[in-house]
Amino acid sequence: MPFLQVKTNVTVTPEQAEAVRSGLGESISIFPGKSEAWLMLSLEDGKRLWFQGTPEPAAIAEISLYAREVDPAAAGRMTAAVTALLSRTLGAPAGRIYVKYDSTPLWGWNGNNF
Repeated sequence: MPFLQVKTNVTVTPEQAEAVRSGLGESISIFPGKSEAWLMLSLEDGKRLWFQGTPEPAAIAEISLYAREVDPAAAGRMTAAVTALLSRTLGAPAGRIYVKYDSTPLWGWNGNNF
């Protein structure tokens, strides 16, 4: 049950949005037991987002996982994949992209908790 939210100050075209959706859907399987079948994804473009005091292209990806803890090795691989994807599709340099991880042992779906 991953949730992946991307916020960027770039205005994203439908083609870029599809590339982000597809790439993140594929990349989420880096985490054992996670797949696009359970991925909820949000892409928010055109945000007022400044990094290092400038409005140049930047992004933050926040990844929430149903897990007791985030596997550091998998997170390292995911950060590399997300950074490469967002840099390529949005034109944000790797040094202007943050990736944040959260885990929770409780996750609700379909009126119940897992």
